[in-house]
Amino acid sequence: MTPSRATSPTRRTVTRAGLLAAALALAPGTARASASASAASAASALVLRLPAPTGPYRIGATTLPLVDPSRNDPWDPAIGVREVMVTVLHPARTVRGCPRAPQMTAGEAELFTFLAHAVHGLPASGVDWAATRTHSHAGAPVLPGRWPVLLYTPGGGEARSMGTSLAEELASHGWVVVTVDHPGDAGQVEFPVPRPGRDRVRRTVFLGPPTAGQFRTMIDTRVADLRFVLDRLETLEGPLGRALDLGRVGIYGHSAGGTAAAQALYDDRRLAAAVNLEGYLDQVDGTLLPVARYGVDRPLLLLGTDGFRDARLDRSWGAVLARSGARVRRRQLDDAAHGVFTDYAALVPQLQAAGLVTAADRIRLVGAIGAREAVRAVRHEVRGFFARRVPAGAQ
Repeated sequence: MTPSRATSPTRRTVTRAGLLAAALALAPGTARASASASAASAASALVLRLPAPTGPYRIGATTLPLVDPSRNDPWDPAIGVREVMVTVLHPARTVRGCPRAPQMTAGEAELFTFLAHAVHGLPASGVDWAATRTHSHAGAPVLPGRWPVLLYTPGGGEARSMGTSLAEELASHGWVVVTVDHPGDAGQVEFPVPRPGRDRVRRTVFLGPPTAGQFRTMIDTRVADLRFVLDRLETLEGPLGRALDLGRVGIYGHSAGGTAAAQALYDDRRLAAAVNLEGYLDQVDGTLLPVARYGVDRPLLLLGTDGFRDARLDRSWGAVLARSGARVRRRQLDDAAHGVFTDYAALVPQLQAAGLVTAADRIRLVGAIGAREAVRAVRHEVRGFFARRVPAGAQ
């Protein structure tokens, strides 16, 4: 549920907000009953597949809950602390005996079914979202060496799970990729245990496009989350901690995550380079963020699509380009739309082939570009940029 390009609600956003509110109003018991009622047809439900990574390394996955006691949660102060969930994808020494991790947990997939239908118009039934497996192996030991690190922050209202394919591609080529969820903002996040003030599976606070105040809070919170994650990585112990080369760190993000990634590059000298995948660099009222107002002195890639490009994006991206010189580059994918930078690029065409979404829905979400071409193009741009700025491989 990435930020809308319009600040005033359209009929579609109002309708979808109402559908989302109705979905979120379902009591957990009702949702479980609905899931149980559809269990009989689970065997015939479509199982979606993520594209395989192309690099030489097998991938291990470690999920970490991180708690920052110095901050309260901006979306629900009753929680009392700020929590984030991260998954660390890394080159693996061996994957023997380590199962392939699911793209989403069962709890996340149950909530995602409602959210994806209400927000994106994806099918409310006929897909087993919990069945999709990644190409990463849970608990696989890290391959010895010191590997450069890339942080990933997803779009507004989205979870880190929808950035799996690109993260795996990068990990398979010799980066440690840390995908970050921003709870309260993220669509659905499952924690290892519940906590007073929240359920085990936490849902998004957004019932439509974020207001100006929500957008400001979202970006400020995300930048603080990302800097906190970097702090925690510096203190991480054990084989995984020793494998992190925190002298080589980059960041990338989609939509609001792209906004946060660019601003984090401006704020934090530990970051050597950033990729902004179609995130505005201003507030909803048009006030430029510091990164756009003053420019950056480290490499930044602005990667967008012809399907999402508008005057607001051109203005805020043009500002950072004008103030940063050759350090910032802008690239564009044609015949593409905003969701092409996520796993939807590969998954939505599968839904269309199965008759579960229309051609118009596919174009609205990811564009007319072919799935293979889209995946290959995004991987090429992001991997090529980081290969030059934050070189992969162990040292």
